[in-house]
Amino acid sequence: MAPDALSLSGIDAFYGDSHVLQGVSLGLRQGTLLGLLGRNGAGKTTCLNVAVGLLRPRRGTLTIFGKELAGAAPEEIAAAGVSLVPQGRRIFRSLTVRENLAVTARRSRLAEAWTVERVFEAFPRLRERSGQIAGYLSGGEQQMLAIGRALTMNPRVLLMDEPSEGLAPQIVADVMATIRSLKAQGLSIVLVEQNAKLALEIADDIVILNSGRVAVAGSAAEVQRSGIDLHQHLGVF
Repeated sequence: MAPDALSLSGIDAFYGDSHVLQGVSLGLRQGTLLGLLGRNGAGKTTCLNVAVGLLRPRRGTLTIFGKELAGAAPEEIAAAGVSLVPQGRRIFRSLTVRENLAVTARRSRLAEAWTVERVFEAFPRLRERSGQIAGYLSGGEQQMLAIGRALTMNPRVLLMDEPSEGLAPQIVADVMATIRSLKAQGLSIVLVEQNAKLALEIADDIVILNSGRVAVAGSAAEVQRSGIDLHQHLGVF
């Protein structure tokens, strides 16, 4: 059996004295999309921070395609094939669109490598704005740029933190269509998303965190037919 693309096992993580993740375990199967859900403060972003090396867990293991990387530096985890689309986009606002993409581009031997030009093919709007200062883009264009920038690192695992946040419904639909396309191309994806309905529609598997612990885990289909009170865990549904 192939190892998970990404696996957290028994993770305890702290911010100062605050015990944010308490024995969290989850697995992202290769070529699938895992929806990571929960109320604000449940620990979703903290899981991503552990996965990319921005937060070192106090206990537990992190493996990427079977390689143990708990406590590794972010650049080592990135080299293993993990890329993050952060909450709030965090683009380089003073650089142009093309410069934003070029600064993170990583060479790849893959025939279908994500180059700057391939990102422009996926997001024609970014090609139109290629010379524009990124800080002047619309919210939707900035989100496209954040996704494109992550893709130019040619990841095998893509972590996405609230990609639909603050976007108009049509732009949300476009972003979700892009995510579906990336999954269809074989990319392994963790999607943190406040819009639980969207996540349940697009995900293969679901993990719901509640107060830093895994409250629900299973396939999206199982979670939807289980009768679990999602409102209890998610607040609004």
